[in-house]
Amino acid sequence: MTAPAALESGIRRIATTPRLLVALDFDGTMAPIVDRAEDARPLPRSAAALAALSSLERTTTALVSGRALASLRAVAAPPAPTLLVGSHGAETWWGPASPALELTTEQAAALEVARAAVSLATTRFGGTVAENKPAGVVLHYRLAENQDAKAAVELVNDALSGDPRFHITTGKMVLEISVLNANKGESLTALRQFSHATATVFAGDDVTDEHAFAALLPGDLGIKVGRGESHAAFRIPSPDALPAVLELLVEARTAHLGG
Repeated sequence: MTAPAALESGIRRIATTPRLLVALDFDGTMAPIVDRAEDARPLPRSAAALAALSSLERTTTALVSGRALASLRAVAAPPAPTLLVGSHGAETWWGPASPALELTTEQAAALEVARAAVSLATTRFGGTVAENKPAGVVLHYRLAENQDAKAAVELVNDALSGDPRFHITTGKMVLEISVLNANKGESLTALRQFSHATATVFAGDDVTDEHAFAALLPGDLGIKVGRGESHAAFRIPSPDALPAVLELLVEARTAHLGG
């Protein structure tokens, strides 16, 4: 599959920027969505293109994911130079000096309350699964019957909504509760500043990626993967279409740098 003409033109343009940031969501973008989160893997061509980009001078690569950092490392196996953002920005790894996430006593106590609510939901409703993160907990209901999924979400929302200690977001068949207020838009802005990027490419598929698309600046390039309303200027149908886009970016960036 080749990139659409307008997207190809945008890729070739942004490849000439002095300092490029390429930031990608993982699930649903680099990797197809799967029933079990631990089974996700990047498409081989996308992984190879990311590694190629990470090796280029004046080019910074990053994965910006809702996954906890440990989970992201396990399934993505990112190339060493790639910067990592996990838990929608609550966790970051930008090199060996990156500090570990530490919660306050109050945040840790709130997290236990949230985990208890999600645990109760998964006990009562089949097909629901809890995923614990350092600053939050996620209710997965992809495998649940519609009625059970709805009831599980309602149970957690009834228990936690309206409590200012919790930041609740929805994604594709997930309900996520965090005790830290972080989003991918703030993370993308921080990555841009850290890398001194003069232009950014960001690709993502979920509603949580819209914060990142909204944070893009004039001259940046946003790519929505799949259906749904989006702030992104470009769209591709699925993760299967991403390798061609990344390979084109590798080719154009390498040519610009004189490789």
